[in-house]
Amino acid sequence: MKTQGIPRLVVLGFICVLVWTLSGCAPDPPGRSGRGARGAGSGSDVTDAALATYVPPGDLDEYYLFYSGGHSGQIFVSGIPSMRHIATIPVFTPYPGTGYGFDDETREMLGGYTWGDSHHPGFSETNGEYDGRWLFINDNANGRMARIDLRDFKTKQILKIPNISANHGSSFVTPNSEYVTMATRMSVPFPEGTYADVTEYGTKYKGIVAGIAIDPDDGNMTLAWEILAPPFNYDLGDAGKGPSDGFMFWTCYNSEREFIEGGKLEVTASQKDKDYILAIDWRAAEKAVADGKAKMIGGAPVLDPLDAPGIAYFMPLAKSPHGVDVSSDGQWIIGSGKLSPTTTVYNIDKIKKAIADEDFEETIDGIPVLTYTSVREAEVPVGLGPLHTQFDGRGYAYTSLFVESAVAKWKLPPYDDPSNMEQYVVDKIPVAYNIGHLVSAEGDSMSPDGNYLVALNKLSKGRHISVGPSIPESAQLIDISGDKMKLLYDAFTEPEPHYAVTIKADKINAIEVYPKEESDNPNAIWTAEEARVERRGNTVEVWMLAVRSFFAPDVIRVNKGDTVIVHVTNIEQTRDELHGFAINDYNINVVIDPGETKTVTFKADKSGVFAFYCTNFCSALHQEMQGYLLVKD
Repeated sequence: MKTQGIPRLVVLGFICVLVWTLSGCAPDPPGRSGRGARGAGSGSDVTDAALATYVPPGDLDEYYLFYSGGHSGQIFVSGIPSMRHIATIPVFTPYPGTGYGFDDETREMLGGYTWGDSHHPGFSETNGEYDGRWLFINDNANGRMARIDLRDFKTKQILKIPNISANHGSSFVTPNSEYVTMATRMSVPFPEGTYADVTEYGTKYKGIVAGIAIDPDDGNMTLAWEILAPPFNYDLGDAGKGPSDGFMFWTCYNSEREFIEGGKLEVTASQKDKDYILAIDWRAAEKAVADGKAKMIGGAPVLDPLDAPGIAYFMPLAKSPHGVDVSSDGQWIIGSGKLSPTTTVYNIDKIKKAIADEDFEETIDGIPVLTYTSVREAEVPVGLGPLHTQFDGRGYAYTSLFVESAVAKWKLPPYDDPSNMEQYVVDKIPVAYNIGHLVSAEGDSMSPDGNYLVALNKLSKGRHISVGPSIPESAQLIDISGDKMKLLYDAFTEPEPHYAVTIKADKINAIEVYPKEESDNPNAIWTAEEARVERRGNTVEVWMLAVRSFFAPDVIRVNKGDTVIVHVTNIEQTRDELHGFAINDYNINVVIDPGETKTVTFKADKSGVFAFYCTNFCSALHQEMQGYLLVKD
């Protein structure tokens, strides 16, 4: 392979010499106490890391990395191994860079919200493998789920779900994309809109877990069922696969079912030795709905486990758990309690047997609690503050350790000597700093690649030039291909990534233009002769064409108080030839991709002359691409 006319080996050889020179001969940068103190390692380590992450100009990354954007409401896209930021996908928040939230379609989709809290992206799957069709992402703040079409990397649907308070337990997808999960993080009175004082928390407040059905053809999401649950805090989830297919799992804490005003939940919710994993048999839930056992409450079909036994089970887990993760073969369910130095491995065969034998410790609000010693396979002493686990497909798991600021690598069952579990923790690597989630290459699929892992750290502790008090989060690329983990790269992200997923680049077949022959928008026009302005009473409708380097029409005459509807078609069929349509002082900003038509509606409430122009550089005559909105008083 050649890059920019230079053989790749020559480029890499030059990099080796350059990095060796910088690491071994050059003085330390000003203000630093030496490379060893910064944790960079020896010259050979630096060279190896540089070669492992270097993607020459013109070459492409092996993987897409999709970060959640936290309270930015967006998704960030980077490449692996370069860790270069490639794109931002707007989801729950208006984004002027792409005009998202300004045209009629996306503004309506946002539903009046101007922000969201995106947490856990999840890919659509076929037979337990990522299929590159859709990406789902939850809104922790407003009980919403979004679907992104990976054909054009755009948000196509946002679904608001009733009765869900703080949808944190998303977006985990079943092996053939039958469902994507949702769950209440912070319980509230049920049904939605009911008032009850916090003094009645234990009885009047409830949690909800839900299955969102996915249309196999177009990905359209609909609410299939909700299940009433005790007023615990439902945290993270995963979907079963292989032998565990048919189950959904969520961790939950605050099994004390208390909220004491001024009592500090971190204390009141940590009294019991164990909290739980909630296991839902979604096929049993489907059957219960079909059998008429669901009640329509708040616009949702709700199942009560008291009325539909067999749909839900609890499994005890070390207290204050965060992650529950299903191994790539589907045999092992991994749960981690933040306040325990161990992570617990459950065996799906033992879970099924305990259910069949009715091997229960107790029942909580109609939900049986499986006997812990009957379903547990092992407790692995991974370290302090275990949160979330990923897999490499070679029999090893990787757990993030928040308190230790480290990643632990440990062996999955079977275990030859369960009396000495320490021996099965085979490696640890420090990260900077306070790691939350982590993601391995295709790590939630049934075939992880076992080469890369990204640590998503909550703090970066000054491993970059200063940017003031608002310090970026840290994402660190780690090589997991050998016996020992190796840190390769520090990257820094916009606030605030919680979780990420990776997919092989060749699994996504994104379009470069919207083909003219596929356009079914009734307001699309493709020639300047079709451009026109029409008045109907107090409504003025415009069919506009955008092409290098003019708009047609380039003058729009209206009266103050008119409703103005503008349909803009970008007739380009050349990649990367975007056009923008912005009207000065009217808060109008639309970006139209090649072959796309967008509509924006607004009230002409200010009189005068207002220029409009193309916001995306499109040609040498880009500055000349403009026109005027004339608003007569």
